[in-house]
This record gives sequence, C-alpha cells and structure tokens, in this order.
Amino acid sequence: MSTADRLIESTRELLWERGYTGTSPKAIQHRAGAGQGSMYHHFAGKPDLALAAITRTAEDLRARAEEQLSAPGTAIERVTAYLRRERDVLKGCPIGRLTQDPDVMADPRLRAPIEETLAWLRQRLAEVLREIEPAPEAIAATVVAVLQGGYVLARAADSVEPFTAAIDGVLTLLTAR
Repeated sequence: MSTADRLIESTRELLWERGYTGTSPKAIQHRAGAGQGSMYHHFAGKPDLALAAITRTAEDLRARAEEQLSAPGTAIERVTAYLRRERDVLKGCPIGRLTQDPDVMADPRLRAPIEETLAWLRQRLAEVLREIEPAPEAIAATVVAVLQGGYVLARAADSVEPFTAAIDGVLTLLTAR
C-alpha cells in the first residue's frame, strides 16, 4: 500500500472513531506510519486528506450497498439483504456519523460527498422499491432514516439490539404492504 493510501486509510479510521475535530495530523501520521513531510507531500493539509478519506468512504459505502441492491431477488429480498448485512453497529455509520461533526458540515467541500452519498442511497433504494411501490421516495427516505437512527439508538444503549429492532420494524412495515 502506498504512503498516500496509508494516510487515507488511517484518516478514514480516525474520522470514524474520533470525528474530524478529534483527528489530528499527528495521529494520522502515527497510524499511517508516515512522517509529516510525507503527508504534506501528498496532501495540502488536513482538509484535503479528510476529503480524500471521506470520498473513499462514500465510494466504499455505495459499492457495498450496490452489491445487495443489485443482486438477484425481489425488491424486499434485496432491501432486506442490504439492511441485514454485517455492520459494526456500535461504531455507527462512517458517513452518517460525520453529519454530527460541525466542522465537516460547515465545510461545503467536506460535506458534499456525505450529502451526495445519502442522496444516492435514498435514490437507489427508491429505484429498488419502485418494483413494489409506484411512489417510493418517501419510503426510501424512511428506510435510510431508520437505518441511521438505528445506529444512534445502538450507540446510546451500547447494544446492537435497538439497531436490530429498528431494522426488524421497518422490514415488517415493508412486508406488510
């Protein structure tokens, strides 16, 4: 793995664990095993490195979601596979958590990949749900809201049970249609 990739991956991990404000260049360098000169050789500063990390996280989230949402099966089976896939629930969503970081939300460049990814997810779910619902946009938004809210409830309880209950609940509503 190149030094630039190690810096990006280290930043991704730290942003997920600590948020933008809690992620220092020194912590990134330490985790990546890279010096300050290497970091600034590849990136103009922390905001540029954070943008690369957030963008990569967004791309990864989309790719993993697309695996389930484009797989064979009914719309409900694909949405169920997406919602029930293995996640590190107690760490929260690596994209959704960044919406709670005021420094990220205040910077249009850092906010853009988050906004785009959550919009993409709502749109992609709506495309799948259109197979069973003629106007699926509100339902897709509800599914994303339940997923993100499930992460919050799980973190607050320090248990995956509230997340699982939220997913079970939204799937019960979808299958009752």
